[in-house]
Amino acid sequence: MRNSRGICVYCILTTLYWFSLYTYMPFFSPYVQSLGASHFMIGVIVGSYGITQLLLRIPLGIISDRYDRRKLFVIAGMVLTVVSSFGLWASPALLSVLFFRALSGVAAATWVIFTVFFSSYYAQEEAASSISLINTFCYLGQLMAVFVGGLVASRFGPRSTFLLAGAVGLVGLIISLFIAESKNGYSQSLKPGDLLEVGRKKELLHISILGIFVSFISFATVFGFTPVYAKSIGATNFNLGMLTAFTLLPGVIAAALGSVVFAKRFGEARTIIAGFALIGLSSLVIPSITSLKWLYLAQISGGFSKGLTMSLLMGLSIKNVEPEKRATAMGVFQAVYALGIFAGPFVVGLISDALGLSWGFWLTGVIGLFSAFLSAHFLRGSGPNIRTFAAEK
Repeated sequence: MRNSRGICVYCILTTLYWFSLYTYMPFFSPYVQSLGASHFMIGVIVGSYGITQLLLRIPLGIISDRYDRRKLFVIAGMVLTVVSSFGLWASPALLSVLFFRALSGVAAATWVIFTVFFSSYYAQEEAASSISLINTFCYLGQLMAVFVGGLVASRFGPRSTFLLAGAVGLVGLIISLFIAESKNGYSQSLKPGDLLEVGRKKELLHISILGIFVSFISFATVFGFTPVYAKSIGATNFNLGMLTAFTLLPGVIAAALGSVVFAKRFGEARTIIAGFALIGLSSLVIPSITSLKWLYLAQISGGFSKGLTMSLLMGLSIKNVEPEKRATAMGVFQAVYALGIFAGPFVVGLISDALGLSWGFWLTGVIGLFSAFLSAHFLRGSGPNIRTFAAEK
C-alpha cells in the first residue's frame, strides 16, 4: 500500500528544492554580464553548474545504492541549495560567483537521489509513471520560482532573488528532516560488477547521449543566452521571469502527459523524435525575432518539447532496472546529460564572443535537428512504448 502522506510531503519538498535552485535563473546571465563578464565567462560560470553534476552524480548514485541510504543525501542537497543561494547574494566578484554557482551544481547533483527516493514509494512496474509525476513537481517548482522571482526582481532588483532562493531552501531543509525513508535491504547485494554492468548497458548509454543534447540546448538558450538576447530587444526583469515561465509551464504539462498520453498514442520513438525537431526549430528562429511576444511563442514551443523529451528519457533510464541499481542507472543518465549543461553555455559563449550571439542560437538549432535523426537511429525497432524499449537486451 502506498504511503500517500509521504508522497504528498515529498512532492512539496521537491517543489521547494527546485524553487530554490531556479529562483534567480532568468536573471543570472544578465546579472553576471553586469559584473563585467564576457560571453565566454558567462558560459563558464553558467556551465559550472553542469560540470559539478557531471563529476558527482555517478558517485552519489553508487554510494546511495551501496549503502541503501537516500534521506541523508536529500538533506545534504537542501543544505547546499541554501549555502549556494546566500553565497551568490554575498559574492562581490566573478570568481566567488563561479564558486557558488558550481556549489549549486553540487546541490543539483543530489537530484539523482531525489528521483530514486521517490520511486521507492511505488512498485517497480510503476517506475516510469513515478518519474513523470516527480518531474511534474520539478517543473512546477521551477515555474513558481521564475514567476515569483520575476516579481521580486522587478521590485527589488535581480540580486534579491538569491535571498528568496535561500529562504525557500531553508523551508525545504526543515521539511526534508521529516520525510520517511523506506529501507529495502539492498546494500549487501550490490557488487562492483553490477555497477559496471549498469554503466555498459547500450540502451542506457543511448538515452544518456540524447539527454546531453536536451540539456545542451536548454542551458545554452533559456538558462543561458536567451535572457541576454531578450535584454538586447528591451526585456525588463519581469519580462525575463515571464520568458522562463513560458518555457517551464509547457514543460509541466508535457512532463505530466508525456508517458500517459503522447507516448501511448504516438509511441516513445516518434514522440522523442518530434520533440527534438521542435526544440531545434524553436532555437533556430530566435536570432530573427525582434518582438518579445514572438520570443514568448518560441519559448512555449521549445519548453513543451524539452519537458516532453526529457521526461520520457528519464523514465526510460530506470525502467526495468532492479531497485537496488536504480540510483546507479539514474546517476549514469544524469551525469552524462550534465555534460550538456556544461557544454551548452560554454560552447555557445565561446562562439558568441567569436562570431556573434546569433551563431550560438543557430548552432543549438542544428544540434536539435541532428538529435531528431540520432533518436530515429537509437530508438529504431524500439516498439510502441517505453517498456518494450527498456526490456531489450
